[in-house]
Amino acid sequence: MKHAGLRAVSAGIAGLAFAAVTAIPAQAAGHPPVRFATFNASLNRNTEGALVADLSTTGNTQARTIAEIVQRSRPDVILVNEFDFDAEGAAARLFQDNYLSVGQNGAAPIRYRYRYTAPSNTGIASGLDLNNDGKVVTRPGDAGYGDDAHGFGVFPGQYGMAVYSRFPIDERRIRTFQNFRWKDMPGALLPPGWFSDEEREVVRLSSKSHWDVPIKVGGRTVHLLASHPTPPTFDGPEDRNGRRNHDEIRFWADYVTGGAEARYVYDDKGRRGGLAPGSAFVIAGDQNADPHDGDSVNGAIDQVLNHPRVDASMIPSSAGAPEAAVLQGGANTAHQGNPAHDTADFADGAPGNLRVDYVLPSRWLRPVRGGVFWPVAADPLSRLTGTYPFPGSDHRLVWLDVRA
Repeated sequence: MKHAGLRAVSAGIAGLAFAAVTAIPAQAAGHPPVRFATFNASLNRNTEGALVADLSTTGNTQARTIAEIVQRSRPDVILVNEFDFDAEGAAARLFQDNYLSVGQNGAAPIRYRYRYTAPSNTGIASGLDLNNDGKVVTRPGDAGYGDDAHGFGVFPGQYGMAVYSRFPIDERRIRTFQNFRWKDMPGALLPPGWFSDEEREVVRLSSKSHWDVPIKVGGRTVHLLASHPTPPTFDGPEDRNGRRNHDEIRFWADYVTGGAEARYVYDDKGRRGGLAPGSAFVIAGDQNADPHDGDSVNGAIDQVLNHPRVDASMIPSSAGAPEAAVLQGGANTAHQGNPAHDTADFADGAPGNLRVDYVLPSRWLRPVRGGVFWPVAADPLSRLTGTYPFPGSDHRLVWLDVRA
């Protein structure tokens, strides 16, 4: 963890054969639990349109692997991170039609009637020298373009997001926060002296976007709060990415607190404020922050893990992650966190495997069980996760069952 002398700013705070499943007894009465999941699927490509091309047939090996993981986990609602955005939504549709709807290696097909995707800040030129290298790069493909974009990406929409749901999405009530400016967050951890006055007026908080996607589960609305904060690395002593990661996570902490704490918040349509009191929500996504290890600012993920309106008591885990930590060694041997909670298989030297992917329900939802798709090496399904170079992704699908 970074020890940058920063005070964490917070709001509202001063089974499956492949997974070790944590559970509490399910109640017989009431609605069946709903499975929410997040998966950084690494379905990003290096050129615009390449993902659409790859998904236009049924033969892409990586996409088949990702689809099989989803089919074997069978979430009712899933946020997919690192899924390139295209304005027509073609990639999201093709992944459903050509992969999720096709049984992979004996797994049952899975059909999501509803899906949502929207623009990402990644790869959108800012027209400013945001990395302070003395050059303003505005043409995709040129060296340094990603570093000067609103969010790192070599073309608009790279590393985007997509939501798939078995339940109706209330599209009229979706809120997006792509254009929210970092400086408009009170007490923002903007790196001192890094951005010019002109840049401060433009630089956005979200490295991708923040979405509030209301989902109708029976007679209740559950707000899926989707995001993918920037990795807290790939910068310098100014720690601009670590600070941005911290504040991207803080955004949801303030948002679910609502009231005065969220008065500064405005969405892309100009509507202000956070969630209404008593709203049910699930915070989901690759937050790029571990509560004990890695490079994030101290306390970054604790802003939501320890939030009084979040129930983080049930930690999804697996049997494969602790096995991998022992086999891979390296930085894993010095980690303070429980390796069973890891969700990503990163470089052994640094940072090692980490818990960075989260499904965090509100206290108005009741967690029943959860897991991480990380089979042990002896499990035949370990072919879906593997070791570097990974057949699908360096992240693992994380799921949590809740009673809405």
